[in-house]
Amino acid sequence: MTISTDDSGPVRIVTAIVRDGDRVLLCHRSAGRRWYPDVWDLPGGHVEEGEDPKESLVRELREELGITASEPSGPPMHEIRTATFDMRIWLIDRWTGTPVNAAPDEHDAVAWFWTSDLDSLRLAHESYLSMLTAVLLT
Repeated sequence: MTISTDDSGPVRIVTAIVRDGDRVLLCHRSAGRRWYPDVWDLPGGHVEEGEDPKESLVRELREELGITASEPSGPPMHEIRTATFDMRIWLIDRWTGTPVNAAPDEHDAVAWFWTSDLDSLRLAHESYLSMLTAVLLT
């Protein structure tokens, strides 16, 4: 996720917890990234001007992972608001295609993780561990 530093207000971000049964897919942000380098993150990105956040999420998943997800039907399952970004997070557990690293300029890896793996990961946000664990245990 890229964070703007101008005065136009918080950047709107959409992300997904991509779940396949009892595992989740995360993207490892390249070490050279300006914002949140060398951490595991949720796939997603910026909401473009005039774009609906749900449409943006579908686009971002196609661009980053090469998958086609259905537009989420409900509200986001979680939101993170900071001075620099507003992030909406949806659960995605149905899609077509096989996830791949379709954005190697942003991520140096994508991988599936089980609950037992999450504690050892350096995650992009402090709320991710409890959120991902809760999703996998339901």
